[in-house]
Amino acid sequence: MYKTCIYCHRNLGENESVENFPVGRRLAFDAEKGRLWVVCDNCRRWNLTPLEERWEAIEECERYYRETTIRYSTDNIGLAQLGEGLDLVRIGRPQRPEFAAWRYGRQFVRRRLVRLARDLSVAAGAIAAHVLGVNAILWFVWMGSKRRIVVRVTSPEGKPLPVAADDIKEVRLVTTETPEGWGLSVPYRTGIMEIEPWRTFADTDGDTAVLVGPTAVRAAGKLLPKVNTYGGSTGQVRDAVGLIEDAGSPERLYRKAAREEGYVAVAMFDKDASIIGSMHPQVRLALEMAAHEEAERRALEEELKELERDWRDAEMIAAIADRLLVPEDVEEWIRKNR
Repeated sequence: MYKTCIYCHRNLGENESVENFPVGRRLAFDAEKGRLWVVCDNCRRWNLTPLEERWEAIEECERYYRETTIRYSTDNIGLAQLGEGLDLVRIGRPQRPEFAAWRYGRQFVRRRLVRLARDLSVAAGAIAAHVLGVNAILWFVWMGSKRRIVVRVTSPEGKPLPVAADDIKEVRLVTTETPEGWGLSVPYRTGIMEIEPWRTFADTDGDTAVLVGPTAVRAAGKLLPKVNTYGGSTGQVRDAVGLIEDAGSPERLYRKAAREEGYVAVAMFDKDASIIGSMHPQVRLALEMAAHEEAERRALEEELKELERDWRDAEMIAAIADRLLVPEDVEEWIRKNR
């Protein structure tokens, strides 16, 4: 088992995660073709590992990759980081249904439990206030909570747009004439007042902004957790992942939801289908998951592109190297029976 880069001769480092291959801080693997590389931290070149040392290590890498909750991927390359700091680069088709359900499922279920517990405590407080005859104070607190600023999004010019709790239910998906084909209509407040360091309230009715492109995706990532306060069940998460799969990409999901009647923008109780808060739970969850995936993909886009370029170069060399070890008659048999 080698420990130095074959290109720059620097030490490849060690990892404590992959028992069958404790070399390197970034491992790239292709389970379908049986390839395993160590990516040098110094020169970024891909070192192909010997055949006899690959198979158990590839199985380990695949297992750890599947178990990791935070992953990023393009059509050909996936990137995950283990808790110990080891990077895993997976070659092959992304596994969105599996990792999205794993990554978001527990989060949405936990969110639902927290919200239900909060609602129960509020209900108990309301009953106590009614018994004690302080309904006026309760009404004042309730009205104040509706005007409390719960999130701030950013306009394309970088201007902060404060959104109150009462505005969340008016956030809409709209069609636009932009290349994206969709936008996010966001009500915001033009005047706010600071009551306490940790409390900010709106003192005017405000205005509405339509955000498009990356700005809309970033805003959706902040707003949708406020819309989906009740989270979702395991079945709803599974259905939401199915909607993202059917759309093909997060951007296309938003475009279809805004433009194609009857696709996913179906409202409960015959409400306005453009209002995100009135859509079915699995639709809202799909939009939230898609917003986070798209924002993360954009943040890592350049690194993933560079990894894909490096992989294509390394794969050409690996294919030649592995073929040298296979007898000609075996190669001919494989070609005939493929």
